[in-house]
Amino acid sequence: MRPKTETELAEAIAGTRTPLLLRGGGTRTLGHAVGEVLETGGLAGVELYEPGALTLVVRAGTPLAEVDRVLAAERQRLAFEPPDLRGLLGREGVSTIGGVLAANASGPRRVQAGAARDAALGVRFVDGAGTVVKNGGRVMKNVTGYDLVKLLAGSRGTLGVLSEVSFKVQALPEAEATLVIEGLDREAGLAALRRALGSPFDVSGAARHSGRSLVRVEGMAGSVAYRLGRLRALLGGEATVAEDAASAALWREVRDVAPFHGKPGEVWRIATLPTLAAEVVARLEGQALWDWGGGLIWLLVEHGRGAEVAATLAGRGHATLVRGEGGPVFPPEAPEVAALVAGLKARFDPRGILNRGMKG
Repeated sequence: MRPKTETELAEAIAGTRTPLLLRGGGTRTLGHAVGEVLETGGLAGVELYEPGALTLVVRAGTPLAEVDRVLAAERQRLAFEPPDLRGLLGREGVSTIGGVLAANASGPRRVQAGAARDAALGVRFVDGAGTVVKNGGRVMKNVTGYDLVKLLAGSRGTLGVLSEVSFKVQALPEAEATLVIEGLDREAGLAALRRALGSPFDVSGAARHSGRSLVRVEGMAGSVAYRLGRLRALLGGEATVAEDAASAALWREVRDVAPFHGKPGEVWRIATLPTLAAEVVARLEGQALWDWGGGLIWLLVEHGRGAEVAATLAGRGHATLVRGEGGPVFPPEAPEVAALVAGLKARFDPRGILNRGMKG
């Protein structure tokens, strides 16, 4: 099924008697959901774009690349820097803006600008009964009721099928530069990232890749140069500077987990306290990439180590199996959280037809 309007989408969901497997571009799907494929790519196009108001309203099936082109023409962007995981997952296809929000897909700039859910102003979606639901607003001056907007972000289609999303957007900076710090071991390198994020110098990226600690700043050229100088003095180590296009290339590699492309093994996405980042990786002995100052770890390990990963993260954070076969993809939920989730699903998808098995 590939509806082209919200009405067709609602009718398709209301009329189905079988589980539905929701798909935007198929580039971010996780878990073991089963059912008849329902594609949202037919719901495409920009509904409203007001560059002066920094707001964008777009149909959920619109390709992310098209959204980026529309914004770039006005020197604007999505602040949360959504990653492109096709290379990591070995997939083709076209990422859609609805899929981005459904996965709450957020890149390195989350440490400064927040996640996809923080940029979302409003949504329209169809629940599991075929009812069209609207929540939030289309522009920043007329936004009410963020609750369902944030609930849908990261729900991966288990509560409803997005038909339209609205975002606040951000102006492109005049300059960007990255301090590339060499010569620090894992613990010292991660400590440097934490110091950078705790400084007053408005860091927009803090990652550790390939033995280097990367700290990004963006803004007016004079401000960027000043903050770089202060950060260099604060962090020490052997440092060079990558500017503009060279800096952007570094952060695309961070954003898209490029060092793991084509490498065999399981890939886990681990969220933990930055102060625990070095300890977690030392216990698991995998190949690691760190983002968000250490709060996000991409870990490459041999297949079949899910139980060990889960045991190591107990009380220290949680892990999601992004690439690998067998075993649970998402961490087990605490009983009280599981009860809340079950209640939400019963309300929004009473027949249990939307991405059934996604949490398996």
